[in-house]
Amino acid sequence: MITCKQCSTENLDGSEYCDECGAKLKGMAAVRVVPAAPAVPPPPQFVSPPQFNSPSLAPKPATPFTPPAQAAPVAANITSVASHSTSNLVGNARATRVEAGSANGLLVHARLVIQRGGQIGKEFSLTENDSLIGRWDADGGIFPDIDLDQDDPEAKVSRRHARIHWQNNQYAIEDLGSTNGTFVNRGPRLLPGNKQALKNGDEIIVGKTFLKFVTQS
Repeated sequence: MITCKQCSTENLDGSEYCDECGAKLKGMAAVRVVPAAPAVPPPPQFVSPPQFNSPSLAPKPATPFTPPAQAAPVAANITSVASHSTSNLVGNARATRVEAGSANGLLVHARLVIQRGGQIGKEFSLTENDSLIGRWDADGGIFPDIDLDQDDPEAKVSRRHARIHWQNNQYAIEDLGSTNGTFVNRGPRLLPGNKQALKNGDEIIVGKTFLKFVTQS
């Protein structure tokens, strides 16, 4: 390459005039430009691993795994305890039934069976000394033993209509001031508070629902 002394432009060897400024190049010494060698990146530097001066910071060797000792079988003990508990529960339930059947001299049970005005044949067991006949009213806190709510679509039965008592080996019924009255064997309307004795097969009318009183043998 020939460098022009006027403008320092590099021209090809053998050129007589500068390509940039037109100055005559004859007699100028040719200057060869040697391209610079590519830069070589420095070798990577390796950092030595950290040195733990304190024993507490040094990594500890892994502790070998030791399988836990096998637990002693307890199935037999569980079976024994379950069997014992079950037998106690059964015994307690039987004792409770016996006590309930004999409490306050209640040895005879009875039931009411719908004959007309509801689901015919539907039965209500009398298991308490006092059994309330009426219609369910959760808001008013009324939960009758003989709930005729689903069998009395016209609401002829009062919420607290009548009550059946068991006392001195005798069942009796009394009206509780109902709107449509209580009748036994289609006799006169019962006066509120006056008890009417009941016997097996008696017909009880509350509102438009006809019930048959049946004693258990």
